Amino acid sequence: MKILKIQALRGPNLWSIQRKKLIQMRLDLEEMEQYPTNKIDGFRERLEAMFPTMIEHRCSEGVRGGFFMRIERGTWMGHVIEHIALEIQTLAGMETGFGRTRETKTPGVYNVVFSYTEENVGLFAAESSVRIAEALIAGTDYDLEADIQKMREIRERVRLGPSTGSIVEEAVARDIPWIRLGTNSLVQLGYGVNQMRFQATITCKTSNIAVDIACNKEETKRMLEMASIPVASGSICVDEEDLEHTIKKIGYPIVIKPLDGNHGKGASINVVTWEDAKEGLAYAKKYSRRVIVEKFITGFDFRVLVIDNKLVAAAKRVPAHVLGDGKSTIQELIDITNQDPRRGYGHENVLTEITVDRDTTDLLEKLGYSLDTVPNNGETVYLKSTANLSTGGTSVDVTDMMHPENIFLAERIARVIGLDVCGIDIMAENLTQPLKENGGVILEVNAAPGFRMHLAPSEGLPRNVAAPVIDMLYPPGKPSRIPIVAITGTNGKTTTTRLMAHIVKNNGYRVGFTTSDGIYIQNHMLEKGDTTGPLSAEYILKDPTVEFAVLETARGGILRAGLGFSRCDIAIITNIREDHLGLNDIDTLDDLARVKSVVVRSVKKDGWAILNAEDDQCLRIVNDLSCNIAYFSMDEENPVAKKLSKEGKIVAVYENGFITIKKGDWKIRVEKALHIPLTLGGKAKFMIQNVLAATLASYLYGFKTEDISLSLQTFIPSVAQTPGRMNIFEFKRFKVMIDFAHNPAGYSAIEDLLNNIEATRKIGIIAGVGDRRDEDIRDCAEIAARMFDHIIIRQEKHLRGRTEQEIIDLILEGIQKANRPVTYEIIPKEIEAIKHAINIADEGTFITALSDVVTNAIEIVQEYLDKENEENLS
Repeated sequence: MKILKIQALRGPNLWSIQRKKLIQMRLDLEEMEQYPTNKIDGFRERLEAMFPTMIEHRCSEGVRGGFFMRIERGTWMGHVIEHIALEIQTLAGMETGFGRTRETKTPGVYNVVFSYTEENVGLFAAESSVRIAEALIAGTDYDLEADIQKMREIRERVRLGPSTGSIVEEAVARDIPWIRLGTNSLVQLGYGVNQMRFQATITCKTSNIAVDIACNKEETKRMLEMASIPVASGSICVDEEDLEHTIKKIGYPIVIKPLDGNHGKGASINVVTWEDAKEGLAYAKKYSRRVIVEKFITGFDFRVLVIDNKLVAAAKRVPAHVLGDGKSTIQELIDITNQDPRRGYGHENVLTEITVDRDTTDLLEKLGYSLDTVPNNGETVYLKSTANLSTGGTSVDVTDMMHPENIFLAERIARVIGLDVCGIDIMAENLTQPLKENGGVILEVNAAPGFRMHLAPSEGLPRNVAAPVIDMLYPPGKPSRIPIVAITGTNGKTTTTRLMAHIVKNNGYRVGFTTSDGIYIQNHMLEKGDTTGPLSAEYILKDPTVEFAVLETARGGILRAGLGFSRCDIAIITNIREDHLGLNDIDTLDDLARVKSVVVRSVKKDGWAILNAEDDQCLRIVNDLSCNIAYFSMDEENPVAKKLSKEGKIVAVYENGFITIKKGDWKIRVEKALHIPLTLGGKAKFMIQNVLAATLASYLYGFKTEDISLSLQTFIPSVAQTPGRMNIFEFKRFKVMIDFAHNPAGYSAIEDLLNNIEATRKIGIIAGVGDRRDEDIRDCAEIAARMFDHIIIRQEKHLRGRTEQEIIDLILEGIQKANRPVTYEIIPKEIEAIKHAINIADEGTFITALSDVVTNAIEIVQEYLDKENEENLS
């Protein structure tokens, strides 16, 4: 078997709108296409022995053990690999369960699709599942545990930490979108101007000064002392002389820890001898040049969490330890403790496995113990000097036991330091009495406190401490999203996007939009190129200045990675025509319609899908939609438009020369096509379609018709506003038009326009694109032969696997098919072709360059026009 391609889908996609995180693997079964599972001796037994837990896979049978039934009856290896990929992720602690396996048009080649929780783990699972299947087929041994451990390691390396993850989960529960910024724990909540950012538990509202204070233990201690808050006595040391002086002042026992440390790194506690003190100083100095030395306070370690100046949780933290049974060694007790199902690798479970390190051996040495020592029955042996959960510690929730005086104290500390999310470490016998009564002290104040001990304590009530963070970032009434209009279709989507963005901008919004020629914010191009995929959409949604997004959304990005947004307010399909067929398993118009439908199926329930009433594929899509639907049509008498209008549905139609909104019996005439520059005085019928779609979307969003009308009148087809879309350059003796038309439907639209344009001679510059079907290239050439008197064939870009001659031969076949006396010549380079067309143009000639790289063509023609204007001036 051979993996042909693996890709990760991250947004609504062809396979599912709701399940955004999917791996799609294109797999060639090769000779295994001839061997379903029931033809492989012992396959079921080997599979069941390796994966007994697969008994829970119900599969299409809908019953426990359903998948094994399918194996018994016979199913293809692609289906088996899908289930293996899901199961190994579950065994590695990432439970997930959606999968689909479908054969492609190529026999033996399948798309294997399955869900993932961590993308890198999902990609690894795809390759691993194929290797496992091959081992099961051959009956050879396979180290499954090694793969599962590798997946755990990948997850720990790439996943969000438990604190960050809990905030994200709370945001998702409240329908707040999120974007991970990079590979660390920096996360954006919300879109555009409504975004908020946080990293771990530091938010965009966290004071930088407060973080600096909290990170400086000396400064923290000084400020708390000045505010009459009890702290442990001690001072800062940099060498043994300082250490000796401090010990003389405060006496033993002491605690030594790095001034800038975290997670208990470099700390030594309950130090009672000078030799241990010197060792502790050297250990702490590995982490920080300056070291804090304090009186060791006996009692329990408590962590109190204050968010937005309100106490939300308190936990008693217990360092990693084992309980002696009088029979087992300390190492055996550690192994037994780590078998607790609540303990796992890294942060995968409530508790973390206990590992042996220098801190552990030091503590044991102080007791005169080693890992081979057998502690007495009931004896507690502490294995870590700090109570951090990440080193195997446990936590007990004590929130409801806190004395009101201590609550007041904690909330006051958060204000004194100035932290919005504040973790306070307290050493005391208990929190049920005021600290001033039981002698408790504040040990530290933390600027990025971990949430794990509160979210999932080993004892007591779990506390949803992420909720108050979201309450603080998004108080009631504060929006997290911005309006999104997504536009797809075969032809017209770029112009419709630009027109829509123009209308939005004229209505006072700062608009960001993506097109096939670049990313724009307020008409400033920020990125050049085809930017119609999910990364470009995300670029707009990440921009903190954008108030409204208009996103051109092409098929390529949807197939490659899914949509770049979870849902939109309005989606438009301009049309669905033959284009890009025969690529990426999209072979028919029905296939293409399924891809385009992803955009309208992602519209929110009370949003609008805007469809072309004259397009059969658009009309079929309607059955899959669960949002409001509106239509546009060039013909008021169109049967579908009439029927929909009678049913009270909203329709935009072109009637009596007007762009009109209809609902039931009433009409709103928005503007006359004659007054809309984009339609070239009503001659460009395909542009009227684009105007109808954008007008309808604007009206449904809530813009006033008079404002829409003004925007339609001020949107001029030009290099500035619609590059490569009917850009007409008027020379003294002739005209040149540049357009991006590149498929039969686009060529037909240009033909319709040229039928309404008078010219003594019509010259066309055309090319073929290598990744189109033979019939598409021929059809384009045939249409060109109908609308031009002379054709210049050029071919230098986008061969995509074909030879230049192959494409030219197909074009010539199409020209001959038109059976019309049209002349042609071949000039391979585009620059030379355009120059030649201009040089042979007579009075009244109309040149049309149908270019796939519009920037080059525009620059050449503009250069000629500038030269002519300069000559006229001189």
